[in-house]
Amino acid sequence: MSSGLPWVLEAILLTADKPLSLEQLEGFFTPEERVSRTSIRQALGVLATQCAGRSFELQETASGFRLQTRVAFSPWVLKHHEEKPPKYSRAFLETLALIAWRQPITRAEIEEIRGVATNPNMIKTLLEREWIRVIGHKEVPGRPEMLGTTRQFLDYFNLQSMDELPSLAEIKTLDLKSMQLDLLAEE
Repeated sequence: MSSGLPWVLEAILLTADKPLSLEQLEGFFTPEERVSRTSIRQALGVLATQCAGRSFELQETASGFRLQTRVAFSPWVLKHHEEKPPKYSRAFLETLALIAWRQPITRAEIEEIRGVATNPNMIKTLLEREWIRVIGHKEVPGRPEMLGTTRQFLDYFNLQSMDELPSLAEIKTLDLKSMQLDLLAEE
């Protein structure tokens, strides 16, 4: 089985509708097959190497591993979808960025930093997409909700942890005019 394990994992990941953890991948095998997490991790390394130069890649996110199309091929792959990927407003992206970098944060704190009221529908949309969640309540009058990001946020942006986000100092040095922000829907 060990020599064919990368191919088996490729088949599993190609047909999965979400990232799969090592534990979940291990669950695909019977005890008699004796496939350990160590051998799965090694086979994933082989699979990642085999993906080099191909139109897809093995990506590890916070929730696990998935096979996905490389970004360079997105103009053609997106033609499968009749609807256009969502366009996010500056206010939406600012709100999401504040939650990601300053979590836990309340809506009032977001409004204080941005200097404008936050549309409740933005928070609702982020909650519905499961990019953010309520992680508690602040111990002040009114006990406002404290917001933080989720594993789905990390998965959508191909991050394994929040440590992979660039620092605010790094972002300030980016030439935003020369960059094109193109967030693609996975749906």
